[in-house]
Amino acid sequence: MLNSQLFTRRTTLLGMTSALAMAPSIPAMALTKSEAEALINKLTAEVMATINAGKSKSAMFKDFEGIFGRYADVPLIAQKALGTTWRTASASQRSAYVKAFRGYMARFYGKRFEEFIGSEITVKKSRKTSGGYLVDTNIKLRGSAAFKAQWHVIDARGKTLMYNLFLEGVSVLSDVRVQIGSMLDKRGGSIDKLTAHLRTAG
Repeated sequence: MLNSQLFTRRTTLLGMTSALAMAPSIPAMALTKSEAEALINKLTAEVMATINAGKSKSAMFKDFEGIFGRYADVPLIAQKALGTTWRTASASQRSAYVKAFRGYMARFYGKRFEEFIGSEITVKKSRKTSGGYLVDTNIKLRGSAAFKAQWHVIDARGKTLMYNLFLEGVSVLSDVRVQIGSMLDKRGGSIDKLTAHLRTAG
C-alpha cells in the first residue's frame, strides 16, 4: 500500500512540474538559496490555489500548463525526457514537441491532483547541489502523515526555474523519461508521431 501511495504521489507531483543522475549540463550561476526557496513557495502556492479553486478540469489543466511554463524549465525537462532522439530532431520538431509535452504534462498529472485538495506544502530548508539547490518541503495530505519532497531548482539561462522533483529520494523526471521513451518506441521512434500523440494524450 505504501509503495502504491508513493507512486501516485510521485507521478502526481511532477505535473508541477520536472534527477541528479541526469543533472543539467549547464554551469552553476549566481542563484541564491533565498531565490530557490522563493520559487518553490510561489510554485506550490499557485498549485494549491488551482487545486482548491473548484474549477472545471479543462480550466484547471490550462492553469497547470501555465504554472508549469512559468516555474519549470520545460525545454530542458522535455529534452531530457526524450533522450538521444532530441539530437536528431530539427528545430521545428523540437519546438512542436516541447509545446505538446507541456500540455501533456498538465493534463496527465492534473487528473491526479484530486487527492491534494486541502493539503499543505511547507518549505523547510535547502542545500546547494549540482547546478543549483535542492529545496526540501513537507507535504501533508488530509488524513495522512506528511512526506518529504525535494525540488531541484537551477539557474536556467539566467532564470530561476524548477528542473526536477524527488519524492522520498526517487526522481520523478526518471519516471517521465520512461513514459516518453515507451510512447516513442510504440511509434517507431518518430518524434512527429510522438508529438501528435502528446497533443491529445493524458
